[in-house]
Amino acid sequence: MSPSTDRASLVFAAMLLVAVAAQADDLSLAQKIDLLTDAYPETLGGSEDGSILFRDGGQSLPIDDGKTKDHAQKLASGDIEDSLSQVYPPGPCESRPEVNFDPGRIRSEVLMKRLYGGSARDVEASLVEVDWFGSKLPVTKRQGVAQALEQVRDELKAMPDLKVFLTPSAGTFNWRNVAGASNLSVHSFGAAIDLNTRYADYWIWAGGKPGRVPHYNNKYPMTIVDAFERHGFIWGGRWYHYDTMHFEYRPELLAIAKAAGVSACR
Repeated sequence: MSPSTDRASLVFAAMLLVAVAAQADDLSLAQKIDLLTDAYPETLGGSEDGSILFRDGGQSLPIDDGKTKDHAQKLASGDIEDSLSQVYPPGPCESRPEVNFDPGRIRSEVLMKRLYGGSARDVEASLVEVDWFGSKLPVTKRQGVAQALEQVRDELKAMPDLKVFLTPSAGTFNWRNVAGASNLSVHSFGAAIDLNTRYADYWIWAGGKPGRVPHYNNKYPMTIVDAFERHGFIWGGRWYHYDTMHFEYRPELLAIAKAAGVSACR
């Protein structure tokens, strides 16, 4: 490839990132909050006066804690507004995120606990076994997660050549912190699955440092990513701090992407 072609490719990539950011800005925080509450009708009862309401009548949760945070602080202790600040780009195409573009990796741990349980014991009470290509995986039934994973499985069963990437699974429920961090992993809530580690790329394994991560070569077919995304799961391969074997249930982010017109394919 010639230097001029390289420059043209870089310019196009930069334009694409700008376009995605512009699309993301088309949605207000209020619109995003509506999509968030619609995504979890089992638990969330709408919003009022800057807070999320809960169907069980429990204490409401502020959307914005009023604190200005850098990226690392958002990852460590994000509020709901922080968790919706980056728009996830779905689709059957690969995307190369810009530095610290981690849509979905920023989470409100307080909200996650209200959705799935505030302790390992609470979460365990809602776990069911999902058959994953012959293995029994513990997954929460709350918020429709187990049902959504079964839908992913049923779709991928029709493509037996993909099984080698899907199994053995590297795990689902595991009450633990994110590696090297103080906040809980989504695995703690039984709402995430890791695929076969043989094909995985992980930013820490690659020797990356926060904010300075080498590129990776994705080994998972995008057919798999597309199936997960269409059933409410986001992919860790969309993150700058990537984890390509990782999928977690975050339907609100996919609903926001659809409303914003954001896609990895354009």
